[in-house]
Amino acid sequence: MSKHIEKLKKQLVEVAEVVNSFQSESVQVRIIDRLLDVMIESDRVDTDGAELFLKKGRRIRSDDENFGIPGRKKPGATKILNQLLGTDFFDISRSISAIATYCKDQFDSDFKTSELSGILLKLANENKLRRERSNENNRFEYIKA
Repeated sequence: MSKHIEKLKKQLVEVAEVVNSFQSESVQVRIIDRLLDVMIESDRVDTDGAELFLKKGRRIRSDDENFGIPGRKKPGATKILNQLLGTDFFDISRSISAIATYCKDQFDSDFKTSELSGILLKLANENKLRRERSNENNRFEYIKA
């Protein structure tokens, strides 16, 4: 690992003069950011099994935790809810908390109910879901329209 750090230091010294010639700090940061991305991409091809890091210190995962695409974020609430519409998940009525729990268990996505409520309301307005108030607890539940 120290071999990689020494290589990185040497490369940064080489580009420091060019980067520092820009007056804007935000431009400097963007240039370094892009350079690091390119360097990481080229190192990924060169290394076998070594841990690689993206900007902000996040490790690239090769498993399906990021849905098979290294460096990608997990899908958002809208994407997951639209995927669930294509399944039989909404064949029975579900509360927002039940939907959030299912997303956490099945997709490893920890959504707050407040994140889901607006998307569910939109899906209800688009007649993809029906929004009904539960008689038991006076809360909304969602079912396929």
